[in-house]
Amino acid sequence: IALRIPEMMPYYRRMMETVHAIISEAFSNKVVIPGQTTNQDVVWWMRQKAHDLGFGTWFHTSVDVQRKGTDLTDVSDPVIQRGDVLHCDFGITAMRLNTDTQHMGYVLREGEKDVPSGIKKALANSNRMQDILLENMKVGLTGNQILAITLSQMKKEGIGGSVYTHPIGEHGHGAGPLIGLWDRQMGVPGRGDVPLLQNTWHSIELQATTPVPEWDNKPVRSAQEEQAEVDASGKTHWVLKRQTEFHIVR
Repeated sequence: IALRIPEMMPYYRRMMETVHAIISEAFSNKVVIPGQTTNQDVVWWMRQKAHDLGFGTWFHTSVDVQRKGTDLTDVSDPVIQRGDVLHCDFGITAMRLNTDTQHMGYVLREGEKDVPSGIKKALANSNRMQDILLENMKVGLTGNQILAITLSQMKKEGIGGSVYTHPIGEHGHGAGPLIGLWDRQMGVPGRGDVPLLQNTWHSIELQATTPVPEWDNKPVRSAQEEQAEVDASGKTHWVLKRQTEFHIVR
């Protein structure tokens, strides 16, 4: 059940291109009007866009907002404002294949021309976590072994965060090793003891929490998720590409 055949990849890569395009448009001025658009407006725009293109969704899309000096954890439908950090979790289904992607966005303040450097650092830290994880995804190692090595290297590099990576493909959360869960950073009994195999796909899901000077050192959570393949040779690489720059609403 865990194994993917090479003939699936061209179609899966095209699905990922569509996912990236939808997110890029959702986190832009084509969809977001600062001071008017709510996060749920963006959620339902993304769901409608996927529907219009003929795709299904295997979980409900989410968009959340982080804001300097404000806790929006319990606010269900905040209006997006300038200076907000945006995050989405979005997946589509086609031909029984599933995707699962999380990207970050930023809404420029008046007078800003780019994302503040401290917020950029948050994304850079989650990118570095991706590098560390992929480097340690060696065929034959269990999910728990990969998790322990990755977290140890993160600690040495001074990066705070968590890893909760899962197999993906014909099932959203597919057969194969779990590399952590958001609440199981000490390892996952059972599913975490499964070894990594060749010819499998994995949703590289993780988050880096980084204090941001521009936000009075309030931490910003940069959560990313991107699909990767362990190929026939045992090498791990991205199915399409990963996000290395914020989507920007101007």
